[in-house]
Amino acid sequence: MRLVELFRAKSIESLQAEALERGALRRALGLWQLVGIGLGGLIGVGIFVLTGVVAATQAGPGVALSFLIAGVASGAAALCYAEFASMLPVAGSAYTYAYAVLGELPAWIIGWDLLLEYALVVAVVSIGWSGYLRALLALFGVAPPEWAAGAPGTGDGHILDLFAMLGAFGVALLLTLRVEWGARFNTAMVLLKIAAVIVVILAAAPHINPANWRPFMPFGFGGVVEGAAVVFFAVFGYDTLTTAGEEALEPQRDLPRAVLLSLVVSLTLYILMSLALTGIARYDTLDNAAPVASAFAALGMGWATLVVSAAAVVGILSVMLAFLLGCARIWFAMSRDGLLPAWFARPHPQFATPYRPTLIAGGLCALVSAFFPIREVAELVNIGTLSAFVVICLAVIALRHTRPDVPRGFRAPLSPYLPLIGVGFSLWLLSKLPAIAWERFVVWLIIGLAVYFLYGRRHSRLAKGRDEAARPGSRRGLEPVSDGDGRA
Repeated sequence: MRLVELFRAKSIESLQAEALERGALRRALGLWQLVGIGLGGLIGVGIFVLTGVVAATQAGPGVALSFLIAGVASGAAALCYAEFASMLPVAGSAYTYAYAVLGELPAWIIGWDLLLEYALVVAVVSIGWSGYLRALLALFGVAPPEWAAGAPGTGDGHILDLFAMLGAFGVALLLTLRVEWGARFNTAMVLLKIAAVIVVILAAAPHINPANWRPFMPFGFGGVVEGAAVVFFAVFGYDTLTTAGEEALEPQRDLPRAVLLSLVVSLTLYILMSLALTGIARYDTLDNAAPVASAFAALGMGWATLVVSAAAVVGILSVMLAFLLGCARIWFAMSRDGLLPAWFARPHPQFATPYRPTLIAGGLCALVSAFFPIREVAELVNIGTLSAFVVICLAVIALRHTRPDVPRGFRAPLSPYLPLIGVGFSLWLLSKLPAIAWERFVVWLIIGLAVYFLYGRRHSRLAKGRDEAARPGSRRGLEPVSDGDGRA
């Protein structure tokens, strides 16, 4: 084995041609359905929980600034994603982008990381969804039997979390049907939860007491910055929509717009919710599992508590759909490239969806959410995302020099400074993750490297010469391009 083989890259032209291959996924997603997928991944339990918890423990009313800072950091990566999405509108998102710029082994590592990240998001969120659903049903006097109310060890008589299991697998079944059906369902859920959030903000407005905003930064500006490190994980999720690039009707035009629109809308709602919540309740009373609901309950507004609970159930369901869609598309792309068995890359004969990875991933998520009370394991989610952000931001800089000729429907502004801001923030946040998360990540990475060297390296389409690419390691299509007078 030659070291150079590990960095053989797919040409951009080859990747673009994949979207036109026979048996490709069904193109059926318009701009607003793509925006819905992005918002489905962005707006979830964070807007109902994270706003209050971070305000109480780190930022005070300044949590609104925390979201703004996090939004700038996430926005830098979002603009880079938008440029790639306009240039390579195929399934796989960061994995596919890395394959074009960094080569096969780095692409494998990113793809393997994202499979873990997206699957864990679905499993963890399924458990949270189950909790909110039980709380909502309890308002009407309905409760599941004890054996079905939680994973073993979470309560007396608990055997499995039935709602979590059914939720995760139900979303998987929906995603195996025509992609536009799942997207329409997701869009409806997103519209409902956005409407609920707006209702909550408007309901809070007459009860805001400006005195609750003083002091605005009780923990100092350092606390606001620390809060930004936490809430950052509530303002990514738009990357899920780029995994569906091969199913967009007008990908070069709509993918960049969808990335930016979904981030702007979600960030605006997060900031407004932060100001409303800290305006109707003292920040130091918000450190609980349902700070928004508890704040309205303290005001005697029971109907608002019901709206918040219902919105949380709807919102979390759309998060499950967005991330399971992303997980299946990355799995599909890796299998089509030969790095995983090609059996996974056969679309459904009727619905033209990647149904095999969808159902398998959904089934695994359902089992994990049913039988494991995932807590600190959820921190693994952050490593995959932040690693992908670093890769995408650096790749944008690299491709500006190596392939300036490739048409781009969108160009990230202020390059290379803006991408470097994204790299810096991502590396800083990676350094804040606990050691246990890194240990588990290393274990997952070792398993992934074993799979690659035992299977993927030999079965890769590039290894078999079944892609239009240069000799191994030559990085065809990525050399500097002459502008006609000998300069690169």
